[in-house]
Amino acid sequence: MRIFNFLSKKVGDLTLKYSNLPESYVKRSYEQVYWKTPKGHPQYNDAQVARKSYRFTTHRPWTVQFARQNERGARRKKVFVEPIGEWSFFKGDRVEIMVGRDKGKQGIVMQVIQERNWVIVEGLNTNLRVVGKDKDFPGIVVQTEAPLLVTTDVKLVDPESLKATEVEWRYTEDGEKVRVSKSSSRIIPIPKSAEETIDYKSKTLYIDNPDKDTVADDAAKITFSPKLQTFEMDVMESMGIKEDRVPAKSYWY
Repeated sequence: MRIFNFLSKKVGDLTLKYSNLPESYVKRSYEQVYWKTPKGHPQYNDAQVARKSYRFTTHRPWTVQFARQNERGARRKKVFVEPIGEWSFFKGDRVEIMVGRDKGKQGIVMQVIQERNWVIVEGLNTNLRVVGKDKDFPGIVVQTEAPLLVTTDVKLVDPESLKATEVEWRYTEDGEKVRVSKSSSRIIPIPKSAEETIDYKSKTLYIDNPDKDTVADDAAKITFSPKLQTFEMDVMESMGIKEDRVPAKSYWY
Protein backbone atom coordinates (compact mmCIF):
# COMPACT_ATOMS: atom_id res chain seq x y z
CA MET A 1 0.00 0.00 0.00
CA ARG A 2 2.88 2.37 0.73
CA ILE A 3 4.31 1.76 -2.76
CA PHE A 4 0.95 2.59 -4.36
CA ASN A 5 0.60 5.78 -2.32
CA PHE A 6 4.07 6.83 -3.44
CA LEU A 7 3.34 6.13 -7.12
CA SER A 8 -0.09 7.77 -7.07
CA LYS A 9 1.35 11.16 -6.14
CA LYS A 10 4.65 11.04 -8.04
CA VAL A 11 5.12 12.96 -11.26
CA GLY A 12 6.84 10.87 -13.94
CA ASP A 13 10.40 11.55 -15.03
CA LEU A 14 9.35 12.04 -18.66
CA THR A 15 6.76 14.63 -17.57
CA LEU A 16 9.42 16.60 -15.69
CA LYS A 17 11.75 16.38 -18.67
CA TYR A 18 9.04 17.63 -21.02
CA SER A 19 8.20 20.56 -18.74
CA ASN A 20 11.86 21.71 -18.74
CA LEU A 21 11.18 23.09 -15.26
CA PRO A 22 12.73 22.30 -11.85
CA GLU A 23 11.04 19.48 -9.99
CA SER A 24 10.47 21.78 -6.99
CA TYR A 25 8.54 24.26 -9.17
CA VAL A 26 6.33 21.54 -10.69
CA LYS A 27 5.62 20.20 -7.20
CA ARG A 28 4.63 23.65 -5.91
CA SER A 29 2.38 24.24 -8.91
CA TYR A 30 0.09 21.24 -8.27
CA GLU A 31 0.38 20.40 -4.57
CA GLN A 32 -2.41 21.52 -2.23
CA VAL A 33 -1.26 22.47 1.28
CA TYR A 34 -4.21 23.34 3.53
CA TRP A 35 -2.21 24.13 6.68
CA LYS A 36 1.37 23.94 7.87
CA THR A 37 3.40 25.07 10.85
CA PRO A 38 4.13 28.81 10.53
CA LYS A 39 7.73 29.88 10.14
CA GLY A 40 9.57 31.53 12.99
CA HIS A 41 8.29 29.16 15.70
CA PRO A 42 11.06 26.61 16.38
CA GLN A 43 9.26 25.36 19.50
CA TYR A 44 6.70 23.57 17.28
CA ASN A 45 7.39 20.48 15.20
CA ASP A 46 7.18 20.85 11.42
CA ALA A 47 3.81 19.53 10.27
CA GLN A 48 1.36 20.18 7.48
CA VAL A 49 -2.06 19.13 6.28
CA ALA A 50 -2.02 18.54 2.54
CA ARG A 51 -3.61 16.46 -0.17
CA LYS A 52 -1.95 13.07 -0.34
CA SER A 53 -2.99 11.70 -3.75
CA TYR A 54 -3.89 13.31 -7.06
CA ARG A 55 -5.78 12.13 -10.12
CA PHE A 56 -3.43 12.30 -13.10
CA THR A 57 -4.98 12.55 -16.55
CA THR A 58 -3.91 13.78 -19.99
CA HIS A 59 -3.56 17.30 -18.58
CA ARG A 60 -0.11 18.27 -17.36
CA PRO A 61 0.30 18.72 -13.58
CA TRP A 62 1.17 22.43 -13.86
CA THR A 63 -1.90 23.39 -15.93
CA VAL A 64 -5.18 24.99 -14.85
CA GLN A 65 -7.14 21.98 -16.15
CA PHE A 66 -5.23 19.69 -13.77
CA ALA A 67 -6.07 21.98 -10.84
CA ARG A 68 -9.77 21.95 -11.76
CA GLN A 69 -9.82 18.14 -11.87
CA ASN A 70 -8.21 18.02 -8.41
CA GLU A 71 -10.23 20.68 -6.65
CA ARG A 72 -10.48 20.57 -2.90
CA GLY A 73 -13.37 18.37 -1.78
CA ALA A 74 -13.70 16.55 -5.11
CA ARG A 75 -14.34 12.83 -4.65
CA ARG A 76 -13.21 10.50 -7.42
CA LYS A 77 -12.90 6.78 -7.80
CA LYS A 78 -9.49 5.49 -6.80
CA VAL A 79 -7.27 4.44 -9.70
CA PHE A 80 -4.73 1.64 -9.27
CA VAL A 81 -1.56 1.94 -11.36
CA GLU A 82 0.67 -1.05 -12.01
CA PRO A 83 4.30 -0.25 -11.13
CA ILE A 84 6.73 -0.49 -14.06
CA GLY A 85 10.40 -1.06 -13.33
CA GLU A 86 11.96 0.40 -16.47
CA TRP A 87 9.92 2.58 -18.80
CA SER A 88 10.30 1.56 -22.46
CA PHE A 89 7.92 3.84 -24.41
CA PHE A 90 8.86 7.29 -25.66
CA LYS A 91 7.35 9.94 -27.86
CA GLY A 92 7.97 9.10 -31.53
CA ASP A 93 8.01 5.31 -31.07
CA ARG A 94 6.16 3.12 -33.56
CA VAL A 95 3.76 0.84 -31.70
CA GLU A 96 1.09 -1.71 -32.60
CA ILE A 97 -2.30 -1.74 -30.92
CA MET A 98 -3.23 -5.11 -29.41
CA VAL A 99 -6.87 -4.52 -28.36
CA GLY A 100 -10.02 -2.79 -29.57
CA ARG A 101 -11.33 -1.97 -33.02
CA ASP A 102 -7.89 -0.75 -34.13
CA LYS A 103 -6.20 -4.02 -33.19
CA GLY A 104 -3.27 -4.80 -35.50
CA LYS A 105 -2.81 -1.20 -36.66
CA GLN A 106 0.45 0.63 -36.14
CA GLY A 107 0.98 4.28 -35.28
CA ILE A 108 3.32 6.83 -33.73
CA VAL A 109 3.24 7.75 -30.06
CA MET A 110 2.40 11.46 -29.77
CA GLN A 111 2.15 11.78 -25.98
CA VAL A 112 3.28 9.81 -22.93
CA ILE A 113 1.47 9.98 -19.57
CA GLN A 114 3.85 8.07 -17.35
CA GLU A 115 1.80 8.66 -14.19
CA ARG A 116 -1.00 6.41 -15.52
CA ASN A 117 1.03 4.07 -17.77
CA TRP A 118 -0.64 5.67 -20.80
CA VAL A 119 0.43 6.51 -24.32
CA ILE A 120 -1.59 8.33 -26.96
CA VAL A 121 -1.14 7.06 -30.53
CA GLU A 122 -1.68 9.55 -33.33
CA GLY A 123 -4.91 8.91 -35.27
CA LEU A 124 -5.79 5.62 -33.54
CA ASN A 125 -8.16 4.61 -30.74
CA THR A 126 -10.20 7.77 -31.35
CA ASN A 127 -13.47 8.98 -29.91
CA LEU A 128 -15.96 11.48 -31.35
CA ARG A 129 -17.45 14.19 -29.17
CA VAL A 130 -19.63 17.23 -29.84
CA VAL A 131 -18.32 20.64 -28.76
CA GLY A 132 -20.27 23.89 -28.47
CA LYS A 133 -23.77 22.47 -28.83
CA ASP A 134 -26.72 24.63 -27.73
CA LYS A 135 -30.32 25.31 -28.80
CA ASP A 136 -29.25 27.45 -31.77
CA PHE A 137 -26.10 25.61 -32.90
CA PRO A 138 -25.76 21.84 -33.49
CA GLY A 139 -22.13 21.87 -32.40
CA ILE A 140 -18.89 20.67 -33.94
CA VAL A 141 -17.78 17.04 -33.97
CA VAL A 142 -14.19 16.71 -32.76
CA GLN A 143 -12.10 13.55 -32.99
CA THR A 144 -9.72 12.93 -30.10
CA GLU A 145 -7.34 10.08 -29.34
CA ALA A 146 -7.99 8.08 -26.17
CA PRO A 147 -5.06 6.83 -24.08
CA LEU A 148 -3.85 3.22 -24.18
CA LEU A 149 -2.20 1.17 -21.44
CA VAL A 150 1.40 0.23 -22.17
CA THR A 151 1.12 -2.96 -20.11
CA THR A 152 -1.66 -4.62 -22.17
CA ASP A 153 -2.87 -2.42 -25.03
CA VAL A 154 0.27 -1.63 -27.10
CA LYS A 155 3.64 -3.12 -27.98
CA LEU A 156 6.69 -1.71 -29.70
CA VAL A 157 7.32 -2.63 -33.35
CA ASP A 158 10.42 -4.62 -34.27
CA PRO A 159 12.49 -2.61 -36.79
CA GLU A 160 13.42 -5.79 -38.73
CA SER A 161 10.14 -7.71 -38.98
CA LEU A 162 7.82 -4.69 -38.50
CA LYS A 163 5.74 -6.75 -36.07
CA ALA A 164 4.87 -6.29 -32.41
CA THR A 165 7.54 -7.49 -30.01
CA GLU A 166 8.55 -7.45 -26.37
CA VAL A 167 11.62 -5.42 -25.45
CA GLU A 168 14.21 -5.39 -22.71
CA TRP A 169 17.02 -3.07 -21.68
CA ARG A 170 20.61 -4.17 -22.25
CA TYR A 171 24.07 -2.64 -22.26
CA THR A 172 26.30 -2.45 -25.32
CA GLU A 173 30.05 -3.04 -25.33
CA ASP A 174 30.54 0.71 -24.90
CA GLY A 175 28.38 0.73 -21.78
CA GLU A 176 25.38 2.42 -23.45
CA LYS A 177 21.95 1.36 -22.24
CA VAL A 178 19.65 0.50 -25.18
CA ARG A 179 16.31 -1.16 -25.90
CA VAL A 180 16.56 -4.54 -27.59
CA SER A 181 13.82 -6.53 -29.33
CA LYS A 182 13.38 -10.00 -27.86
CA SER A 183 12.30 -11.52 -31.17
CA SER A 184 15.19 -10.35 -33.38
CA SER A 185 17.73 -8.94 -30.87
CA ARG A 186 17.79 -5.69 -32.86
CA ILE A 187 18.37 -2.40 -31.08
CA ILE A 188 15.34 -0.08 -31.02
CA PRO A 189 16.78 3.45 -30.79
CA ILE A 190 15.04 6.18 -28.81
CA PRO A 191 13.49 8.71 -31.26
CA LYS A 192 14.79 12.26 -31.51
CA SER A 193 11.31 13.59 -30.79
CA ALA A 194 11.63 12.18 -27.25
CA GLU A 195 13.95 15.13 -26.51
CA GLU A 196 11.16 17.61 -27.25
CA THR A 197 10.09 19.92 -24.42
CA ILE A 198 7.81 22.92 -24.09
CA ASP A 199 10.71 25.24 -24.93
CA TYR A 200 12.33 23.48 -27.89
CA LYS A 201 11.99 20.65 -30.40
CA SER A 202 15.64 19.65 -30.01
CA LYS A 203 18.47 20.82 -27.79
CA THR A 204 20.61 21.75 -30.81
CA LEU A 205 17.87 24.05 -32.16
CA TYR A 206 17.33 25.95 -28.91
CA ILE A 207 18.33 29.62 -29.01
CA ASP A 208 19.68 30.97 -25.72
CA ASN A 209 18.10 34.05 -24.17
CA PRO A 210 21.01 36.19 -22.86
CA ASP A 211 18.72 37.99 -20.40
CA LYS A 212 17.39 34.83 -18.73
CA ASP A 213 19.53 31.81 -19.62
CA THR A 214 22.86 30.97 -18.04
CA VAL A 215 25.64 30.53 -20.59
CA ALA A 216 26.64 26.88 -21.02
CA ASP A 217 30.31 27.67 -20.41
CA ASP A 218 29.48 29.34 -17.08
CA ALA A 219 27.26 26.44 -16.02
CA ALA A 220 29.97 23.87 -16.85
CA LYS A 221 32.78 25.89 -15.29
CA ILE A 222 34.35 24.19 -12.26
CA THR A 223 34.40 26.68 -9.40
CA PHE A 224 35.05 24.27 -6.53
CA SER A 225 37.89 21.82 -6.07
CA PRO A 226 37.45 19.45 -3.11
CA LYS A 227 40.31 19.15 -0.61
CA LEU A 228 40.98 17.10 2.49
CA GLN A 229 40.86 20.25 4.61
CA THR A 230 38.45 21.99 6.90
CA PHE A 231 37.04 25.40 6.03
CA GLU A 232 39.43 27.11 8.46
CA MET A 233 42.45 25.28 7.03
CA ASP A 234 41.43 26.26 3.48
CA VAL A 235 41.16 29.95 4.47
CA MET A 236 44.53 29.89 6.21
CA GLU A 237 46.19 28.33 3.15
CA SER A 238 44.68 30.90 0.77
CA MET A 239 45.82 33.79 3.04
CA GLY A 240 49.28 32.35 3.66
CA ILE A 241 48.80 31.83 7.42
CA LYS A 242 50.91 29.10 8.98
CA GLU A 243 50.07 27.45 12.27
CA ASP A 244 53.23 26.76 14.30
CA ARG A 245 51.63 26.29 17.70
CA VAL A 246 51.66 22.86 19.27
CA PRO A 247 48.39 21.92 20.97
CA ALA A 248 48.65 21.08 24.65
CA LYS A 249 48.02 17.55 25.76
CA SER A 250 44.55 16.76 27.02
CA TYR A 251 43.41 13.80 29.03
CA TRP A 252 39.98 12.21 29.09
CA TYR A 253 38.89 10.08 32.02
